[in-house]
Amino acid sequence: MDNTKKFKERYLAGEIAFEAIDDYSYEWGMSDVECTLAQYLGLNAEEEDAWVSESEEALLALLDAQKEE
Repeated sequence: MDNTKKFKERYLAGEIAFEAIDDYSYEWGMSDVECTLAQYLGLNAEEEDAWVSESEEALLALLDAQKEE
C-alpha cells in the first residue's frame, strides 16, 4: 500500500475506492505509529465525528462533497 499519501487524499484524487478505508484502518491497527486513526486516514474533526457518531455513509457523503468542489 502506498503510504506517502493518506487515505483521504488518495480517495479524493480518485486513486482508491472508499472501501479501502478498511485496509487503511487494519494497517493502522497493526502498526506502531503514534497517531490517531483519524490522523492516519487524513480526516479532520468533522469527518471523524460523522464517521464515528453517524456512519461510514455519512463520512462518504462528506468526502464526496469535497470531490465535487
